[in-house]
Amino acid sequence: MATDLYQILGVARDAGPDEIKRTYRKLARELHPDVNPDPTTQEHFKEVTAAYEILRDPEKRRMYDAGMDPRSGGAGGPAGQGFGFDFSDIMDAFFGGQGNSQRGPRTRAARGNDALLRVQVSLAEVLTGVDREITVDTAVVCDSCEGKGTAPDTTPVTCAMCKGRGEIQSVQRSFLGQIMTARVCPNCRGQGSTIPHPCPECAGDGRVRTRRTLTVRIPPGVDNGVRIQLRGQGEVGPGGGPAADLYVEIVQEPHPVFQRDGDDLHCTLPIPMTAAALGTTLSLDTLDGPQRIEVRPGTQAGSIQRMRGSGMPHLNGKNRGELFIHLDVQVPTQLSAEQEGLLRQLAALRGEEHPQANPVAPSAGFFSKIKDAFAGR
Repeated sequence: MATDLYQILGVARDAGPDEIKRTYRKLARELHPDVNPDPTTQEHFKEVTAAYEILRDPEKRRMYDAGMDPRSGGAGGPAGQGFGFDFSDIMDAFFGGQGNSQRGPRTRAARGNDALLRVQVSLAEVLTGVDREITVDTAVVCDSCEGKGTAPDTTPVTCAMCKGRGEIQSVQRSFLGQIMTARVCPNCRGQGSTIPHPCPECAGDGRVRTRRTLTVRIPPGVDNGVRIQLRGQGEVGPGGGPAADLYVEIVQEPHPVFQRDGDDLHCTLPIPMTAAALGTTLSLDTLDGPQRIEVRPGTQAGSIQRMRGSGMPHLNGKNRGELFIHLDVQVPTQLSAEQEGLLRQLAALRGEEHPQANPVAPSAGFFSKIKDAFAGR
């Protein structure tokens, strides 16, 4: 061939297949008749396409490099009346798709699907971390065919429709010349082979469903909604493909006493009116066991006491949050005659028999009071 195809395409003689394809797609976007209807440009587009059709094919490229004419099989040269090319490469050039860039039959094996399992844990378990045994219904490799999908002593056979190529090609004539298109073979679904005798255990899928037990480590401090990834513990893919991942989502059970806010804990501790006025020492059952709480004399309703290091542990850390104790001063609603008399004597001693109404601004919200009480901690 007198024309230098490498020069037409604008690549070096040692250019690889990927570079040749990238260069052609770039030129196709610039020279396609839909973009540039100029007759001279159309003729150049035909030359570029014909050059690409030869250089993209290893056998045709070998013949061309050896000085032989690869068009002798029927397709015309750059200036000939007819030429063949893959329409998908032009579509890829304009729409950025992969088209049929990966030619040949597809592999039967594919990666499995990820799985999600929710596990409930208590606040006490989150505090220390726990090893939880879980049961998973999933797909595993079929022992009978070892993932091949074939019955014993049988093998897949070449697809009679596509002859093992995995795709069906057709040629159509257009104003551009002969356009070759390809579609996935409907008989073998692009795999190039069929299984006439599928495995009776898995029906040719290469996997079966089973129930298995796993142990998952739930780390201390994990919060509600966190997902723990177990690599390779999901279902096996069809055809014996690689296993996917299993995700364990943490669902923290509500605690009857403590409310969690990040790494901090909150609880409400009711105390008698007399204890708030006189002061006392109380015992509080925390997640770490009984703890002594000092109530100072004159403690007001809504006061908050803080216990450092008694909250939840930081995930993947050594420190812990804090425990906030909200003191709820209980005012008696039923008094005996003797109790009422004593309280009236106290009111008289304090000059509170006829108290004056002195309104104040509304108190801050639940967490705002914490911020105000412990600003700068």
